[in-house]
Amino acid sequence: MAAKKPVSKAIGGIELYLKKIFRLMTGAVGITALTTFIMLISGAWTALISKGGLSVTYYIIAFGGLGLSLWAQARAFSMKPSTAKILLFLYSVLMGVALTPMILVSSPLTILIALILAAVMFACMALFGYKTAKDLSFLGIFLFLGMIGLLLVGIVSIFTGPMGVVFNQIVCLIGVLVFALFAAYDMQTLKNAYYAVGNGEQKDQLAVLGALHMYISFVAMFEYILGLLNSRD
Repeated sequence: MAAKKPVSKAIGGIELYLKKIFRLMTGAVGITALTTFIMLISGAWTALISKGGLSVTYYIIAFGGLGLSLWAQARAFSMKPSTAKILLFLYSVLMGVALTPMILVSSPLTILIALILAAVMFACMALFGYKTAKDLSFLGIFLFLGMIGLLLVGIVSIFTGPMGVVFNQIVCLIGVLVFALFAAYDMQTLKNAYYAVGNGEQKDQLAVLGALHMYISFVAMFEYILGLLNSRD
């Protein structure tokens, strides 16, 4: 009986750790939704739109958010968990602003469908990543390259304008696939990392970093699914 106690404690510990990750992630998603709602009802969205499309302000916020997320990930284990949480929620505010133009041109039904699809796919892939015995680490380099490719396509489209409905649909499908796989990959990585890190503070830091990763995957899936649905309208 004594030999089973550490296993029981480990199981309970990782459950609390994962609950913390998803509480933080859910809070960040809620802040993003609230920010977008405030942008829409207050009319602040007009600052993101110019005659030629999206304004300079929009790109400053969008790339500022990207820079903040990269910096937060690089510094995750050198800052206090409380500071990391503040950065996570600040990033979720910036994402709420960045999502506003896409939400603005989408119907409520399309937004709801995209949200449900993203939530179901995310939950299934995260559960797969947690339960599977297969090592998913080989996906890391391919997912990273896929994410870089999607980012480059987004940057190029800023200067070239829309690239056609079919091309946009292909990009959106690839985006959904990449970040769905990221959800499974990150979940397995976070599960394995829990047993690798040492003290409680490191686990708290890892939980915030994990929440950031899972938040990015969920929001990106929602964004690409919404883009795919909008392109069909």
